[in-house]
Amino acid sequence: MTQTHMAREVAEIPAVAERFLQETAPAVQAAAKAMQQLDPALLVTVARGSSDHAATYLKYAVELLAGVPVASVGPSVASIYGRPLRLKGAVCVGISQSGQSPDIVEMMRAGRSGGALSIAITNFSGSPMGAASDHCLALQAGVEHSVAATKTFVVSVLAGLTLLAEWQQDDALRRAIADLPAAFEKAQQLDWSPLAARLSRANSAYVLGRGPAFAIANECALKFKETCGLHAESYSAAEVLHGPAAIVQAQFPVLALGVADAALPHVVSTAERLAAQGADVFLTGAAAQGATELPSVPDLHPLVAPLVLATAFYRFVEGLARRRGFDPDTPPHLRKVTETV
Repeated sequence: MTQTHMAREVAEIPAVAERFLQETAPAVQAAAKAMQQLDPALLVTVARGSSDHAATYLKYAVELLAGVPVASVGPSVASIYGRPLRLKGAVCVGISQSGQSPDIVEMMRAGRSGGALSIAITNFSGSPMGAASDHCLALQAGVEHSVAATKTFVVSVLAGLTLLAEWQQDDALRRAIADLPAAFEKAQQLDWSPLAARLSRANSAYVLGRGPAFAIANECALKFKETCGLHAESYSAAEVLHGPAAIVQAQFPVLALGVADAALPHVVSTAERLAAQGADVFLTGAAAQGATELPSVPDLHPLVAPLVLATAFYRFVEGLARRRGFDPDTPPHLRKVTETV
């Protein structure tokens, strides 16, 4: 079978990550220096789709490392409702693969007009969003042909983590980021075939995570929908117990994303509780009673470990899509660039 665009682009992730780290370093350092001078008490993010999942990842990473709150602002506040926001002393980070969607661009302009330091993370530095921002971190990912974003998502998160590491001058995170291309290579060799066998004919699933891994759970659920025609919902491993667990019965598939951080015991506990209800639970990062453990890359910094899991998931879900009879490059009713107002 001819290799899909999605498979090729997933395979490019290690090289693209290395290229970003080398070529965008001056822009990252300039943006980080501006953040240090501003010393913001608030960050806001502007994004949609997979890019919004990257923004959620950045939210957790910034709050955990820098102790600065991060809020997502709705692009329609500027583009539809025309309401200015008072953002003096804040940083406004926009994330968009294309940098073209009118609502994202308008919100970035509004954020800058409202007094924020604006930083664009996009694959196209010459895009309208890049032009509307004080700083632009170009992903250097090359053209992404598959409608489902993979390499651009990973490098968008990488850009946010790199900016955070430089802003906070955190050497441990810097070292972890430098090692990411090799970790991505390892992640693409992981065997998640037990999960593929369970989901080959499934109609629905839950994906769980906590902290930055919750952002990856959101991304996984979206990719299940986009590429596999599988109705999947993502939840915090805590939030799922506040109602959604009620429909988890015999053989309900659950993917729980565990990484070696402070939340892992809680993710394991939720996995075991759902398994006891009869669910088919698949868990990364630890063993849990009644659950199938999926392999992951060990000994990673907790702020980068969920991103490495995303790379493993992308390789897995591309194969699952084909197994379910879908072309992962061309999801029905979707286009590569979605422009909303």
